[in-house]
Amino acid sequence: MMDHADDLASVQAATERLLHAVGALDDAAVTQSSRLPGWTRGHVLAHLARNADALVNVLEGRPMYASAEARDADIEAGAPRPLDEQLADVRASAERFRAAAAAPADQSRVVELRNGVTDRAERVPFRRWIEVELHHVDLGIGYELEDLPADFTDREIAFLAARFTGHPDVPVTTLSTTDGRTWTTGGGADGGPVTVEGTPAGLLGWLAGRRDGAALTVKGGDLPKLPPL
Repeated sequence: MMDHADDLASVQAATERLLHAVGALDDAAVTQSSRLPGWTRGHVLAHLARNADALVNVLEGRPMYASAEARDADIEAGAPRPLDEQLADVRASAERFRAAAAAPADQSRVVELRNGVTDRAERVPFRRWIEVELHHVDLGIGYELEDLPADFTDREIAFLAARFTGHPDVPVTTLSTTDGRTWTTGGGADGGPVTVEGTPAGLLGWLAGRRDGAALTVKGGDLPKLPPL
């Protein structure tokens, strides 16, 4: 069930967790590699700040980014900054997003994100929650997929299952957690049906491109190769 106010509160809580964890680092740690290929932790933090501002643009009817090149340039420019500047930027941009998302508006209106993707305004806070939680994991500072809130993990599995539904490269696939919950995805490729079983964190890690799926159990065929997000 979508709850706009609850999602905004969840975004704020996730942001505070991230800021608290990052606050324990030092300038040298910010320059070290994250878990994302080619990105330092500074790149991840700069992206989080610019993503918050980009989602303000979305909510206020402007293009999410001026261009793909401008997006990348802003991240590169922000990556080398010292820790205190990174923290201040993430905090201030998060507050700008909170204010824009909490402003009275028609939450059922359709907004446009990157690459022509559209969604309802009420779902934008959840999209921001995804950014904060998964990139906290990407920082590689002790916050793991297993530490994500259970309600977030369930919703993100459902979100990604819907995203891959009908994809031409993914056969019919049933996702099954070790406690018996299931989702169906794929269906656009030949083969299947395939059943992929694992812990919620394991399934989410595979769907989100954070794990290779080696810990999952596959029945009915090979583990599907998912397209990049």
